[in-house]
Amino acid sequence: MKPIIRPGLVLIISIAGLSGCSGVRTAANAVTSSVEHVATRIFHPATPTAPVPAGLDDYKTQVARRVTERNPDHVYAGTLPPMLPAIVVLEITVDRDGQLADVEVQRSRDPDASEIALTSVRRSSPLPPPQQLAQATGRLTFSETFLFADSERYQLRSLAGPQASE
Repeated sequence: MKPIIRPGLVLIISIAGLSGCSGVRTAANAVTSSVEHVATRIFHPATPTAPVPAGLDDYKTQVARRVTERNPDHVYAGTLPPMLPAIVVLEITVDRDGQLADVEVQRSRDPDASEIALTSVRRSSPLPPPQQLAQATGRLTFSETFLFADSERYQLRSLAGPQASE
């Protein structure tokens, strides 16, 4: 007995076959696309970007974290003593890209502590970009306080916890 081939059945089989091929192509393209995406991220990793600061306090916290990361030997961990040997207030100016435009001592009675604070900020450049905080002039000027626990180690006011009581 010879099989009977109906034209409608041939059409259905053809469509099903083409659909299957299309599905295979789509799956292959998806896998290829995924592999290309992963390879691109491995060989060309995205540079990490700082989160957009919500306001000045948030930005100062980002800057303080950057300074402490770049100056671990000068960071004091723990509770600050009740009597601090030095307090240095710096005025820091950055451009919209986070490049340090200026840093000056605003207040200090200890020249050695002042130099440590200035050097720490300069070593930390570039700082996180201030984003919308610098839109009007292209620069942002703010103050940060360095609280020295001893002659060389400090905490930044934006990150410091409570100070020990006497």
